[in-house]
Amino acid sequence: MLTVLSLLQARRDWPARVLAERLDISERTVRRDVDRLRGLGYRIRAVKGPDGGYRLDAGSELPPLLFDDDQAVALAVALQNAAVAGSAFGEPALRALAAVRQILPNRLRHRIDGLRFTAVPTGVPTDAVDADVLLAVSAAVRSGEVLRFDYRSPETAGDASPASRDLPPGRRAEPHHLVARNGRWYLVAYDLDRGDWRTFRVDRLSPKTPTGPRFAPREVPGGDVARFVSARFRGGSSDAAGGWPCTGTVILRAAAAELRPHLADEALDELDDGRCRVTLGSWSWVALAGRIAQFDADFEVVGPPELAQASAALAGRFSAVGERRPQDDAVH
Repeated sequence: MLTVLSLLQARRDWPARVLAERLDISERTVRRDVDRLRGLGYRIRAVKGPDGGYRLDAGSELPPLLFDDDQAVALAVALQNAAVAGSAFGEPALRALAAVRQILPNRLRHRIDGLRFTAVPTGVPTDAVDADVLLAVSAAVRSGEVLRFDYRSPETAGDASPASRDLPPGRRAEPHHLVARNGRWYLVAYDLDRGDWRTFRVDRLSPKTPTGPRFAPREVPGGDVARFVSARFRGGSSDAAGGWPCTGTVILRAAAAELRPHLADEALDELDDGRCRVTLGSWSWVALAGRIAQFDADFEVVGPPELAQASAALAGRFSAVGERRPQDDAVH
């Protein structure tokens, strides 16, 4: 019966024959399970036609929530993670978790209590997203309507995404995706005033009503919203494919065993003489040179020339610091 309910929630219409084949039961058993669910308050309507079946309609009252064992554990994990998702739903999620735990049978309660983990946010949000703002933005995304909003620029440039700094209020944008990243919520939208894609911090966004006209959906540059957002935070352009804007290759005089814990496998190529060929990326050439220097090993630049130039510039800066006399610091 729980599986029948789960399938009815997954798609609009289910022919009785298909349900019976999916569950390896008779159509008579399907009818009996449907009748039991109706008795619990679920509004399941019979669909007429040559291949008649069933459809789960929304009811006016909340019927009992029924979960199988794996669904109950998954719900508990999701609610605990929601508490650190960077929105105003954190505290209600913990209350919901307590309510769900209260009504679970002992065997499931013991499973959930035995699943001990700590949900730690990967970022440090400065402001939680207001629930009404999150719902309003999500509704505009779902309905495909132009979003009008005021946008608060960050007080300091260092704590904002590169794509959303110093934007004036009174924005108009086509909202396409709502993204949760590192404890913060972002709106990926096509800015109508600038004619380009932008990412906006949702906690700095104040939607206006009513929304604007409907718009035809556009494809995010590169076709993948996750890679698009990653590229923007790495300093890439709007058409970046998700990689770093600066990528170079070096040969490090270090054993692969020393480097592998700090590098992805695809970036490391072990050579025969105890050296390693490493390909890395960063948001600038100087930053990339600094990242390579962190391995505390001699290296030679394979390419490109910009990485060699950045390494020389960085070496000059370090050399100047090393040559500075103590009395120079005292004067300053």
